[in-house]
Amino acid sequence: MKVEFDDNGARVKISGEFTFTDHVAFKAIASRLFEGQGWPIVIDLTKLEFIDSAGLGMLLIVRDEADKAQRSLILRGPHGQVKRMFAVTKFDTLFTVEA
Repeated sequence: MKVEFDDNGARVKISGEFTFTDHVAFKAIASRLFEGQGWPIVIDLTKLEFIDSAGLGMLLIVRDEADKAQRSLILRGPHGQVKRMFAVTKFDTLFTVEA
């Protein structure tokens, strides 16, 4: 998994593969996403090629934290295998997903 933050820290681009082995790194990413106040949190998945069930679980944790912080969370641009996983698991009903 490769990660790129934008200037305000509430937007992150994730590329490559998002799997169980990324859970420690993703905790740090999630913490950084919540440092700012008021901005919607955007996780850009346009360059993500693969996600496993652990990656899906980590996104659920971020969603729960966003709800607690009363912040909106947007998942942007899932495609390919990631989009199929979202469809199979009904993630598109649990998140705001932008094409």
